[in-house]
Amino acid sequence: MMNRREFLRSSSLVACSGSWVGYAASTSLAAQPPRALRKGACVGVLPPAASLAERFELARKAGFEGVEPNTLNTPEEVQQYKAAAKAAGIAFTSIMNSDHWKYPLTDNDPEVVKKCMDGIRTSMRNAHELNAGVVLLVPGIVTADVRYVDVYRRSQDRIRELLPLAKELGVIIAIENVGNRFLLSPLEFVRYVNELDSPFVKAYFDIGNIVTNGYPQDWIRTIGNRLARVHIKRFEPGVDHPKFDPADRRTQGINWVEVRKALDEIGYTGWLTAEVKSGDEIYLRDLSARMDKFIAGESPT
Repeated sequence: MMNRREFLRSSSLVACSGSWVGYAASTSLAAQPPRALRKGACVGVLPPAASLAERFELARKAGFEGVEPNTLNTPEEVQQYKAAAKAAGIAFTSIMNSDHWKYPLTDNDPEVVKKCMDGIRTSMRNAHELNAGVVLLVPGIVTADVRYVDVYRRSQDRIRELLPLAKELGVIIAIENVGNRFLLSPLEFVRYVNELDSPFVKAYFDIGNIVTNGYPQDWIRTIGNRLARVHIKRFEPGVDHPKFDPADRRTQGINWVEVRKALDEIGYTGWLTAEVKSGDEIYLRDLSARMDKFIAGESPT
């Protein structure tokens, strides 16, 4: 019978740069303390009624080190964010590209694609100017009118067009796993990233997005050192979601302890950014405390 190593060596899936195996587990890892993670929040998590400066100050008081903005479309906006972050002592985790849902990168209409490309370029310049380093990208959307195979080909072609700018700016394009009916397995996700064959294309993994059709710890271990950023959700108070039951490992709840262990195993020490509903200072402090529990290797729920 073919063993796992022989299968991976012979499989036609491994027709890309780099291996599917995302990490090499260390026998001594379990005895080590969890690696440090930096704690961030999407800008939409912060109270919308407050001024930008007040929102950033609240984030810092609640224990967050960074904020993830959406695309900033004017130089004035960029300067406002810079000033507010400097005053609060807040960094920028990454830029969430704003137009990839409204104007999909893989649409049949070239004008729609152009709008998306323009938005991504703006996001990349934001990331450079704000020292965020990463842009989150939904690479395309499979629809009744846009076939899966076309989304695969078109999105890779468009991303390759963006790579010279990514290199010039020193900004990583990070592909996120989302509900776009695309890249549905960790193997395909990694193959897609590997085929682009660039240090400026990596993964933006969302722990909560994967729960309906996979296990986050499995995806993390497969993604390995391709991981650039992490979103966390489904852990916040008052959210109706299935919880992991250790007595029944078939449940679709998140095994937070195992997810944290997987991040340690691949050596991830970057940003962990909350993408949840907005709330006041009490809510933000609770979110921050729950994230601290996760970072320490405990369940936040």
